[in-house]
Amino acid sequence: MAIARALSVYPPVLLADEPTGNLDSHTGEEILSVIRDLHARLGATVLIVTHDKEVAESCPRRIALRDGRVERDERG
Repeated sequence: MAIARALSVYPPVLLADEPTGNLDSHTGEEILSVIRDLHARLGATVLIVTHDKEVAESCPRRIALRDGRVERDERG
């Protein structure tokens, strides 16, 4: 429901704070699939904050922060 509410105004940027947190792996993958589809269809920038390495590695760009500073900025 939170995703639907956030998208009701077609935002240019979608912020997702731990979108798969506390979800089983199947439901988490479904949520990530919805987010990817929205990115593709709406062209919105998606910012995902996560501690889950698998989720992070599935993203085309990863920025790691440590103590409020950029530690790494990777693409691919």
